[in-house]
Amino acid sequence: MRDRACVALAVTGCIGAYKAAEILRLLQQSGIDVRVAMTESAQRFVGPVTFEGLSGHPVVTTMWEPSATGAIRHIELAQSIDLLLVAPATANILAKFANGICDDFVTTLYVSTTVPVLVAPAMNVEMLRHPATRENLSRLVARGVQIVEPGSGYLACGMTGEGRLADPREIADRALAILDRCSARLDLAGHRVLVTAGPTREPIDPVRFVTNRSSGRMGYAVAEAALARGADVTLVSGPVSIDPPGGARIVRVETAAEMAAATLERLEWATIVVKSAAVADYRPVSVAERKIKKAGDAMTIEMEKTEDILASIGRRKGSRVLVGFAAETDDLLANARKKLEAKNADLIVANDVTAEGAGFDGDTNVAYLVGHDGRADELPLMTKRQLADRILDAAVEIAAVRAGR
Repeated sequence: MRDRACVALAVTGCIGAYKAAEILRLLQQSGIDVRVAMTESAQRFVGPVTFEGLSGHPVVTTMWEPSATGAIRHIELAQSIDLLLVAPATANILAKFANGICDDFVTTLYVSTTVPVLVAPAMNVEMLRHPATRENLSRLVARGVQIVEPGSGYLACGMTGEGRLADPREIADRALAILDRCSARLDLAGHRVLVTAGPTREPIDPVRFVTNRSSGRMGYAVAEAALARGADVTLVSGPVSIDPPGGARIVRVETAAEMAAATLERLEWATIVVKSAAVADYRPVSVAERKIKKAGDAMTIEMEKTEDILASIGRRKGSRVLVGFAAETDDLLANARKKLEAKNADLIVANDVTAEGAGFDGDTNVAYLVGHDGRADELPLMTKRQLADRILDAAVEIAAVRAGR
């Protein structure tokens, strides 16, 4: 058994490769065991002897280097690490990762490991801005790869702009934060997490209904993340087309009234409530028993407000942690803070649904976490599963403060 976390540091061919040595040292100072792999191009900028001397381990430079144990080298390393960190990450390596090309040790290591992957791009400003590079980065983010955004300034090519390798301290800190979250996966053991997800459908007649574009992916990601961290999870779900996470109790509902009843019925059981469902705000006052036939050029449907589930929970939440969501198109933070106060929530996850990567039915999101301390933590583009963990991190912190720990 390993007694400390292990990071594979992959160094690729860029002038910033020399900074990888500092990243290695910073990780070591935090007690991390670092194993280094280098592409052929990287060795033209800095030699493997440098990293071997710093890490205390042989540096892998080729697919064909024999293993001391006889094991397949890239599989052996892939299964023994807690994080794959690629710094610097060139446009070439990002393109290979995005397209599943495995033509050297580093690319083969990437597709062989199931641990988190963090990349720190570094390249010429125009290479970074090129649509192919942007598309490759978007693909990787959608798959769960995390990015340390490059800095701006004077570049080795003589140009000025973004593309510089991020500061080694920033890269090391991001790596350490990921490792901290991975080691705390059971921090929800003993908690009972109630999650609402998906849309509601408010019937007009037997064949028509009022609904919205929610896919349920965000709420399902929260349920999955909570289960992985040791929580007992109940998921109250509107009609969606995705499979629920194994291990969660599933309560399926259709209308806002059904979701309100199912959620409030289980409120006493919960210690944390994450209300991510996109509940219809209005429903038809009356529902036709038979299909309404087309007649005339216009039709008017009288609507009434549905149950305000978040406000109802807020009025009776007691010591529970209550997380709400605000999907907005205008005045994002102002509306999120207003909702936080009006609904007596502890945290609002606010996102502009018009922002790139933050719309409905996608695998990614961009959000702010808005709390009562006045902070609005801006989170970068990430997968909904990653955002789910950030939401739960905040909920765990609130619960600990409330319990006096």
